[in-house]
Amino acid sequence: MSRRLVLSASTALAAAALIVGCGAMGASGGNPMSFFITSTNPGKGGDLAGADRYCQSLAVSVGAGNKTWHAYLSNAALNGQPAVNARDRIGNGPWRNAKGVVIATSVADLHSANAKVGRDTSLTEKGEVVSGFGDEVNRHDILTGSRSDGTLAVPDPGKDTTCGNWTKSDSGSAIVGHHDHKGTNPDPVANASWNSSHGTRGCSIDQLKQSGSAGLMYCFATN
Repeated sequence: MSRRLVLSASTALAAAALIVGCGAMGASGGNPMSFFITSTNPGKGGDLAGADRYCQSLAVSVGAGNKTWHAYLSNAALNGQPAVNARDRIGNGPWRNAKGVVIATSVADLHSANAKVGRDTSLTEKGEVVSGFGDEVNRHDILTGSRSDGTLAVPDPGKDTTCGNWTKSDSGSAIVGHHDHKGTNPDPVANASWNSSHGTRGCSIDQLKQSGSAGLMYCFATN
């Protein structure tokens, strides 16, 4: 299956609704950035249709549109389409933030204790720090739908870990990580995980806010 998740019309609303045509949007930009957290949600909470395209558009806005960008999101198997792991969608690395700091040198490095994903390094496309636990506004819950190794957080029967494969903006739930490695999760390992800490209370903007999320995503350049 193509890592770009270019799907048929019959499945576009499901697992890969989030991925809609993500070739490089123009050749503009010499920005060396290859990793960022989105500064805002596209506007529909956990409904992230066209997530790759959204990452691309934000990259273009700061002169990094000469790369191909993918959202770090896992998808569950649905309608005959296999599950997709976030770690398999982001290229091989290395990845640098907007300040040029190397976040990780490879996929394996990114999912190891050596990764430099943190509050001061996981910057937005604008080079801004995302507020976290203890700040006046907490936005540290970053949507991933993943386990700590970057594979799909497989839901229990009747449960949800991906806001309905990123098509829901109301009910449902999604796994998030703490970009600042801080929070109230009683599991110390999960609490400090940048990509797999806990599920959200829902998929609407307001429900995401209740658990410290603004519906933000990690974006990685695949080339």
